[in-house]
Amino acid sequence: MNITSLTAQQLRKAADLIEKIGSLEAQLAQFLGGSSASSKAAPRKKSKMSAAGRARIIAAQKARWAKVKAGQKGAKPAKTKKRKMSAAARSKIAAVARARWAKVKASGKKAL
Repeated sequence: MNITSLTAQQLRKAADLIEKIGSLEAQLAQFLGGSSASSKAAPRKKSKMSAAGRARIIAAQKARWAKVKAGQKGAKPAKTKKRKMSAAARSKIAAVARARWAKVKASGKKAL
């Protein structure tokens, strides 16, 4: 049953029942000397770590990183040198490019 389909009289009756249940729970809590089973549970306390425990964790992590870094010392790849083109090769490429552009301009075009 949907709450929007209830009549005003039914809603009032439901509200009265909720109030009765709340008062009965309070009475039961007083009678038992504590909170009832249906009441809200107390929020959990946040656990705190001791300084010694934190120090142990930090030391272990540093040891793990030292182990990882020790394995990488000789494993660095050598940096490859950048290849340079010889002057003769550059002049050959330039000559070919000039010949290509001369051919294009001779045909009357402005672009390849």
